[in-house]
Amino acid sequence: MQFFKKTNFDFVGKRKIFFGLSASLILISIFSIFFHKGLNYGIDFSGGTLIQLKFNQHIPLSDVRNILSKNGVTGELQDFPQQNSILVKVKGTEAGISENIQGIFKREVPQNPYVLERSEYVGPTIGKHLVNQAFFALFWSFVGIIVYVAFRFKSGIWGAAGVIAIIHDVFITVGLFSVLNREININVIAALLTLAGYSINDTIVIFDRMRENIRLYRKDTLYELINRSVNETLSRTVITSLTVLLVLLSLFFFGGEVIHDFALALLFGVIIGSYSTIFVATPIVYEWEKRKTQ
Repeated sequence: MQFFKKTNFDFVGKRKIFFGLSASLILISIFSIFFHKGLNYGIDFSGGTLIQLKFNQHIPLSDVRNILSKNGVTGELQDFPQQNSILVKVKGTEAGISENIQGIFKREVPQNPYVLERSEYVGPTIGKHLVNQAFFALFWSFVGIIVYVAFRFKSGIWGAAGVIAIIHDVFITVGLFSVLNREININVIAALLTLAGYSINDTIVIFDRMRENIRLYRKDTLYELINRSVNETLSRTVITSLTVLLVLLSLFFFGGEVIHDFALALLFGVIIGSYSTIFVATPIVYEWEKRKTQ
């Protein structure tokens, strides 16, 4: 199936326009992260209080969220319907948080008594450790991608270009969360790692076509080869992205509050990832090879 029959867009010729667009998005992200709102770390990273309550009867998660919101409490919720248990995570480790939440449920659902299963505090030290772990997970995934792509395509710059595109995608996605003041939690980190895998897969498809075309069209310049390769894989890129976007839109609008941020990160990430594959990764290879031959 082809979305486009045959295209002949000059992607390489427009590279400076899109480099400028990427630079603008990166600058907005830098400003928001370092000089404006910063990052809104979730409980997993900033520390907080965990309370797990076991009710006599199951209480829907939406009702729990409404009850807490009505009483001015916001946090992350997790449901264990088979045990009739609810896990509540709220920011802050001040004394009395657990008692306050228990008091809310005693007032709001007196007909459905509960038992306190656990009440724990996640301190900032543990949160800092999780931040470091998340950073190293991203870092070593980047290193592995460079090694793999460099080995497969026998060129370190191809691997480096792929990783630059991934960093571009991940950083701008994090910047979006900063601009919107959305929480960065474990689910979002999982989405960023998923985005990294999606982005490099998209890039490798084009790189693979470039490698084939280098053998088939030996007389073509690198400029022509890259444009030919991107145009030949454009239909596949668009169809794959649209298919994934349809699934993510369903998750975003109908998946519920628990995975809302996860879906948002992937939804934006797939768009920016498809963009970077065409307009960032391949032009970087062209710029590098052009300067090397000068």
